[in-house]
Amino acid sequence: MSRSVTRIRSVLPTSGRTALGATIAGTVLTGLAAAPERVGRLFRHRYPTVAVTGMTGVGKTQLADRLARRSSSDSVAEVGSAVMERRTRRSARLHGFRFLVVPGDNAATRLGALDEVFHDEPVDGVIHVVANGHATGRRTGGTTGAATATRQEQLAAELEDWAITSHRIASMAVRRDKPVWLVIAVTKVDLYADELDDVLRYYSPGSGSPFGDKVDELRALAGGAKLSIDVLPVSSQGGDRKAAISARRAGEMVDALAGRLAQLSGHV
Repeated sequence: MSRSVTRIRSVLPTSGRTALGATIAGTVLTGLAAAPERVGRLFRHRYPTVAVTGMTGVGKTQLADRLARRSSSDSVAEVGSAVMERRTRRSARLHGFRFLVVPGDNAATRLGALDEVFHDEPVDGVIHVVANGHATGRRTGGTTGAATATRQEQLAAELEDWAITSHRIASMAVRRDKPVWLVIAVTKVDLYADELDDVLRYYSPGSGSPFGDKVDELRALAGGAKLSIDVLPVSSQGGDRKAAISARRAGEMVDALAGRLAQLSGHV
């Protein structure tokens, strides 16, 4: 205890000393009680949570693995995951992201995961993954083997999936006291590299496309000031001799996405 506090206590009557002690103790306890909240806010700033959403087969887990700098499991790539996958990206500067990959299958686990990331413990940002109708077709129930679906059917399924997710995002955004950010990640670009500009436009707000109209609806529901939207191309593949995207270019796209996440999260 400092000399000044000791001097004050020496001139105070017993009742005054008791009150002073209670005040000091209360201040200390208040500080201790607030410490976990401050630590939690600091951790949340350094490692914001990001929901990775999208229909089954678009490559959500593969993208999260690339962002987290880890290899993907072939079995997950084949049949998808029925539960929420968690990945963490760490940097040397003690910053990073915690990715929550929402299952794509329309099952109870998916709906529960959507509730978790958008309502129970709202995330800081969203990466919604789309594939221009080139999602890997999967059989229902997570059974192995490819399912047959036309590109138009996949585009329709992608749009339906986005309608569900976008309403969840809007509901979360209107409840938040700070803006929410959304990145629409257009994957598998090696399959349509020569059409990339048109495809990016299709997924962009104000494009007049079916998907763009849904994005405009989301902005209207959430409020323009409450939601920022980016549309970025990404390739989780690349490097094969026949691939239209080289391994280096694929890596640059993933790095560009990670860089944008850092900007949106205030890390740079």
